[in-house]
Amino acid sequence: MISLALAYLRDRPLTTALNVLLLAISVAMLVLLLQFGEQARERLERDAAGVDLVVGAKGSPLQLILSSIFHIDQPTGNIPHNSLDRLRSNPAVSRVVPLALGDNFRGFRIVGTDATFAQSYSLELAEGAQFDGPMQAVIGSRVAEETGAQLGQRFIGNHGFANGNGDGQGHDHAPFETVGILAPSGTVADRLILTSVESVWDVHGISHDHLEEDQESHDHDNGETTNASAPQSHIPSLEPDLTALLVTYRNASAAIRVPAMVNRLTEMQAAVPAIETARLLELLDASIEGIRVFAWLLAATGGLAIFVALLNMARGREGDLALLRVMGASPIQVFATVILEGVIAAAVGAVAGWIGAHALIGIVRSQFATLTDLGLTAWAPVSGEAFLILAVIAIGALAALIPAAQVYRIDPARVLARS
Repeated sequence: MISLALAYLRDRPLTTALNVLLLAISVAMLVLLLQFGEQARERLERDAAGVDLVVGAKGSPLQLILSSIFHIDQPTGNIPHNSLDRLRSNPAVSRVVPLALGDNFRGFRIVGTDATFAQSYSLELAEGAQFDGPMQAVIGSRVAEETGAQLGQRFIGNHGFANGNGDGQGHDHAPFETVGILAPSGTVADRLILTSVESVWDVHGISHDHLEEDQESHDHDNGETTNASAPQSHIPSLEPDLTALLVTYRNASAAIRVPAMVNRLTEMQAAVPAIETARLLELLDASIEGIRVFAWLLAATGGLAIFVALLNMARGREGDLALLRVMGASPIQVFATVILEGVIAAAVGAVAGWIGAHALIGIVRSQFATLTDLGLTAWAPVSGEAFLILAVIAIGALAALIPAAQVYRIDPARVLARS
């Protein structure tokens, strides 16, 4: 019966090809939506895990989250360095991770931070050691894979956040040295280059010696007032500052107290990753849902086209089908032959659409850096794809049901006598 169903499909190649193409397009659209929705949601939630609050310059809270946690947008500005100590001294705060951004190497962001960053993402080294000196860098697994960087290799950062997205200025005077390579973590750290905050300042010619002097003075001050005659003048534009702070709470009450303190008593803003991520996903879901409805309508249209084609076939080949009955084929076998035609056409369209969608992800991913930054991978099946393919095959079977029922009721003697 399968060979006969295939022969009938080959007998009308144009109609079969158009039906398969219509189903393939609808399946490709549904797979793309499913892939983007699931992978983006999973990546956003994984990258934001362990970060309760992001503190940065005034501006868009969503932009602050995107730039500081997901590293796919421009920062909102800089904040004073003393905000780090202020938050770390807060008893409701467990951990504060400083971030100093501004440069990239071949499109991978260079992030000035400290050891608390590795603790936040539970990062482990595959080779080498953590940075502990000026101009030392630890690179993510994706960075090492795509740039071919190895331990001991020196590289020069460029100003800006992506190739062709900055002013093109290379910091030739301050090369970094690769001292460690991170093991793959499945987080945003895989595509980052980590170094000390002081190294980022050194690259940009920002003096920070007075911070160490102030710290030493504070350690030996024993609560007395410092010498007012100490040098305090610095060029404002060259003051050491930070881009953002990633905050982890010590207790639940901090979720109310800390953001209120930051927003009311400082010139900075506090953005909650859980809220902003949920808002972003809600916006994405609204757009995705509309496209998903259209894709299912397209799939239904494909099923209707199969129905019309098989119905015409059943009417045009009554003589052939009646002859099959006379030659010994049972009504069930003839019924199954028509059903198989719809199932095979739908299955070919579903598989072709699945392959086309994943191939398209691979092509588009190489052209748009944002999709790469989101961690979208081409050949990573997600839950729901198998159900999607089965649903489309079921549409093909349902489309063939009425034509198959008509064939089932054929009276061979009457049809052959009429012929």
